[in-house]
Amino acid sequence: MIGLDTNVLTRYYIQDDSDVEAKKQREAARRLIESGKPLMVCKTVLLELEWVMRGYYKFSAAQIAGVMKHLLALPHVTIEDRAGIVQALSHREAGLELADALHHASYRDCDSMASFDDKQFARRSRRLGLAPRVVVPG
Repeated sequence: MIGLDTNVLTRYYIQDDSDVEAKKQREAARRLIESGKPLMVCKTVLLELEWVMRGYYKFSAAQIAGVMKHLLALPHVTIEDRAGIVQALSHREAGLELADALHHASYRDCDSMASFDDKQFARRSRRLGLAPRVVVPG
């Protein structure tokens, strides 16, 4: 099994042929990802990929969701904590930021999750009725 770094996925999913090296890397990423060889993607790489697509390349939420769904659908790709990723993507579509949604999904076996991010995270998670509940310590 081959673990993939963010830059490999970025080259595969983002058409940035700004120079000769980027074009070569995109083709190498395409060959690897489409080879059918067993591959793995960890949660931190998915989080970083979302950040690169959103922050640097200005992808929309719908475009990012499309990339994540495509990656999850590849039968030869193992995703670390697939159930948590699927849950986080669902919560992302419901209005949470992906990082918060991923943190929350990782704590799904806890009674609650503590965060000082009341406006962007705790309130939204309460409105969505997510479990575990997010509480603001104090």
